[in-house]
Amino acid sequence: MTVLEDTLRANANEVFWERLSAERLRYLAERDAIVLVPIGSTEQHGPHLPTGVDSILSTEVCRRTAELVAKQQPIVVAPTVWCGLADHHVSFGGTFSLRLSTFHALLHDLCRSILTAGFRRIVLVNGHGGNMAGLSALQQELTRELGIPVATTTYFMECLPEIAAVLDDQNCIMHACEGETSMMMAIASEFVDRTRLDEATGPHFDIVGSLRPSLKRSRSFHDVTSSGVAGVARRASGAKGLAILGAAASTLARKLVSGEPWRTSATE
Repeated sequence: MTVLEDTLRANANEVFWERLSAERLRYLAERDAIVLVPIGSTEQHGPHLPTGVDSILSTEVCRRTAELVAKQQPIVVAPTVWCGLADHHVSFGGTFSLRLSTFHALLHDLCRSILTAGFRRIVLVNGHGGNMAGLSALQQELTRELGIPVATTTYFMECLPEIAAVLDDQNCIMHACEGETSMMMAIASEFVDRTRLDEATGPHFDIVGSLRPSLKRSRSFHDVTSSGVAGVARRASGAKGLAILGAAASTLARKLVSGEPWRTSATE
């Protein structure tokens, strides 16, 4: 066995781009590996959670998805995009936000770098509700500009029935809610302030309804909830979080292995 073969075998189970050598990444690109790009946000998440929730969770879903997919085909998880479209959270403090044009330019250049490295299958895996509309529009722009089909998804939208079955006080992911708090308890419990769970409550937010075309305007999240929370976190648990993460990863993995993102048309 050659030195190169020894090196490639040693890194066979690693999925994170930044932990791999350029040599290993060239090897994966030659084998048409899928590249997942976690996209999150750095923004307020109520009194009990850190600002990095969306980035932490999208990264974890990508890791779990990649470990499932890697059993059947090569896959890589790119470094996480930790900043997105979060103007509606700025009034609470602790929030970074990009202009849509900056978000577009950033994603374009990151995808171009992945393309230049030899990869042809890119999936942007979003974990922040505020990015959803922008990504939906940018998906077509990026596909046209780069000449390859760039796929996008929001991980918690992949498994809405499973999430509804797990949670007690809501039927979908909201914000700093039972769902997000549960997932953080499952993978980063040291960052959850359990002493403030009773304060982590706010009006319910229909994320599915928010995506329907209708008469609407932009609103500050502070106008929606004074606590910075949408939903109720008090009955969050690590077990619920593991169930949601598992459902999101397994659903996305099945679609990737089946080739679904590359069978659909650019207009879907």
